Amino acid sequence: MTLVDAHHHVWDLAVRDQDWITGPELAPIRRDFTLADLEPEARAAGVVATVLVQTVTAADETPEFLALAATSDLVAGVVGWTDLTAPDVADELARLRELPGGEHLVGIRHQVQGEPDPAWLLRPDVRRGLAAVAGAGLAYDLVVKPHQLAACVRAAAGLPELTFVLDHLGKPSIADDGPEQWACDMRTFAALPNTTAKLSGLVTEADWARWTVRDLRPYVETALEAFGAARLMFGSDWPVCRLAASYGEVLDSARELTAGLGEGERQEIFAGTARRVYGLSAL
Repeated sequence: MTLVDAHHHVWDLAVRDQDWITGPELAPIRRDFTLADLEPEARAAGVVATVLVQTVTAADETPEFLALAATSDLVAGVVGWTDLTAPDVADELARLRELPGGEHLVGIRHQVQGEPDPAWLLRPDVRRGLAAVAGAGLAYDLVVKPHQLAACVRAAAGLPELTFVLDHLGKPSIADDGPEQWACDMRTFAALPNTTAKLSGLVTEADWARWTVRDLRPYVETALEAFGAARLMFGSDWPVCRLAASYGEVLDSARELTAGLGEGERQEIFAGTARRVYGLSAL
């Protein structure tokens, strides 16, 4: 079965600090992680292509990622960052497309989870930026917390021409809470035809030291029921996942959680959805 990892990161602390990596709990990932580190793990797992996702709100990061993709036979797509509130966001997206590796730009993301305004996505300037993302033929990745899902629903309903990709299933608090409210909001979001989601980042929302596949199952089953396999995609969230699991363990858990599906449905989750949503037509 073809395997596409639709969500991972890289960073070099000598080039740019990752100011979100603070405190003793995150110390294991406060070091450089490069494609050279990822490639042996991904290849050993059978992954043939990946999507590299932005990590910080910095304009220089996206051109760097595009240049990296241009020299890699593993990275097939880049979800970058640009200032959605800028009046020239459409021009900036066009400029990124003209850079070395610009053909690998497949989406845009912003750390909405860090915005104090729960309705940030609904601001007129943000909506204008999201419309420009749609106009450029790109997807928009949502990294949000559960209390922000209501705004995600309204944003997606208001921009049916834009495909919204919910990273990490909206980061449910697996370690602390039951899935009831999250499940309700997730189903409402999934009811919109222009929404998709990633089976990614779940191990780090669970208890890092004691998580089991059983802990993750209610959330994955809710997502499968709400979206269907054709609107879900696998992502490792490497190297953040290393706080709780190895690359292989994350992939093995995803395989176990989807073992009851048909072969075609599993192929959608592990490759087909990412290919369609991100336009990875070369795969």
